[in-house]
Amino acid sequence: MNPAAHLLLVLLSLSAIGQNPAVSLAPASNATIDGIVVKDPGSEPVKKVLVELIAENQSATGNHTALTGVDGRFHIESVQPGRYRLFVERTGLLEVEKHHAHPEGRVLTLSPGQELKDVEVRLQAAAVVRGRVVDEDGDPLLNTEVSVMRQAFVAGHSHWEQVVGERTNDLGEYRLAGLPPGSYIVSVNPPPDFKNLIEGTGAAPNGETPKSNPSEKTVATYQTTYYPGTLDRSQAAPVQLHAGDEFPANFALMPSPSLSIRGAVVNLPPRTSAVITLQSRDFNLILNGAEMRKDGSFVIRDVSPGNYTISATVDGAAVPMTARQTVQVGATNIEGLRLTPEPGAWVHGRLRLESKSGGRSDISQMFLALQPVDSDDSAGEIPIGDRFSNVAHVSQDGSFEWRDVPPGNYYVQLVNEGDGNGDWYLQSFASAGHDVNPGTVSVSGGTVAVDVVASADGAVVQGQVLDAKGTPVANAEIVAVPEDRLRGRPDHYRKATSDQNGDFSLRGIPPGDYTLFAWESVDGDAYYSAEFLKKFEGLGVAVRVAEGEHKSATLNVIPVGDEQP
Repeated sequence: MNPAAHLLLVLLSLSAIGQNPAVSLAPASNATIDGIVVKDPGSEPVKKVLVELIAENQSATGNHTALTGVDGRFHIESVQPGRYRLFVERTGLLEVEKHHAHPEGRVLTLSPGQELKDVEVRLQAAAVVRGRVVDEDGDPLLNTEVSVMRQAFVAGHSHWEQVVGERTNDLGEYRLAGLPPGSYIVSVNPPPDFKNLIEGTGAAPNGETPKSNPSEKTVATYQTTYYPGTLDRSQAAPVQLHAGDEFPANFALMPSPSLSIRGAVVNLPPRTSAVITLQSRDFNLILNGAEMRKDGSFVIRDVSPGNYTISATVDGAAVPMTARQTVQVGATNIEGLRLTPEPGAWVHGRLRLESKSGGRSDISQMFLALQPVDSDDSAGEIPIGDRFSNVAHVSQDGSFEWRDVPPGNYYVQLVNEGDGNGDWYLQSFASAGHDVNPGTVSVSGGTVAVDVVASADGAVVQGQVLDAKGTPVANAEIVAVPEDRLRGRPDHYRKATSDQNGDFSLRGIPPGDYTLFAWESVDGDAYYSAEFLKKFEGLGVAVRVAEGEHKSATLNVIPVGDEQP
């Protein structure tokens, strides 16, 4: 071929590349993904689906998006090697895998130059709950909140979480869409009775202090009601939804005697007041509240039966002060509750990094969390109403602090927000110059100094998850569960998800004894619960790891519904 012909061929090739977006000039080290999104059941292609490829390590690789065509296919190119999560979004449809919802996407590991083909994502029609809310006369109740809730595990505690909710319109109608298949309860929470709220928070006539009177007339109000029409959550009828269901749930609310909580805030500093909030421990939501009267008394009205945490937050004090107490409301009013606010503590210290293997990290990209020990709150977290953030940013010199810490027992947890911190774990924890085992500190006001050492030499366990036929299992949930004495400490667990090849990697594991489980699907973080783990005795793999050790393991997946009798 003469030079002129060769030059013409090169120019024609470059022109074709510029006109054809399917041809890429991306470096050969980058990967590509080709896939299709179809509707289940069947395999009808779904167009206009937003496909998102989100990098697990945001500092090392980027994110990508694509839109499916009329044939349901998508193409993503110029993808840097690494681990990603693939998500899809389409109004009215949800991703499913083996007939259960798959909201956390799927994990994909891409190697240099890899061409990942035939990725299939299946979508099912989401379910809908719709209906109407009326009063005892059949008139519509507008601005009434309707919630669809499901039971979930957070930090090993079972509680009800709201999946979706909205308020009724002027016709009393509502429509809650986008629900995956599953079992739910539906509740109606009417707007507060503003007349009662004013009576409960304002001053008494002529400046007199209202007092509890057992013989006073009980006010009837609308209260939180559960489908099909009960005030008792334990009597709520479960609503079992399947793909594409439109379930009608209508409510006719009837006035019923209103329960109340009466009490007083005591030992307040001069010229201060307090705001009282009531938080449901069943739903982890703030539901009601009251303001303190001049004599320190308060009344919270329109309370439904259930378990609550009541908090008093002091306004006007030189330092923030709070009080918390758990209460259980049954069929009668609660009288004589006393709340004694206490000042929060200042917890501060310094984080030091150690690494025998030469691992490095930017300490200013690290965060520490102060977590309550043996919390009786459903979510195992500090209540919403407290003026305390339990997450502290570590400064360049390693210093950190928490202010206004409520009294209690806490442990420190390393939050791997900074990319590349996966191999780090908290090696030691000292308070007042003494090592604290297993790393907890008691806070009761004043100042508490702590020293924390993090090690980059956490153990690593890598392996593969297989099914009964020896086939690799993608998107399995792998959990390293610590020995019995540490099972109440979520910071000693490690979790991973298997990729498209069934491969997994658990990193940053503190030295010790563990049991490895691989579930096809697990509800939230139910594995923090001893009762839940007891169902799977004998189905895990025991492993002991030392500092910096690398081990491999092959795990058999635990299918959905497969547990010990």
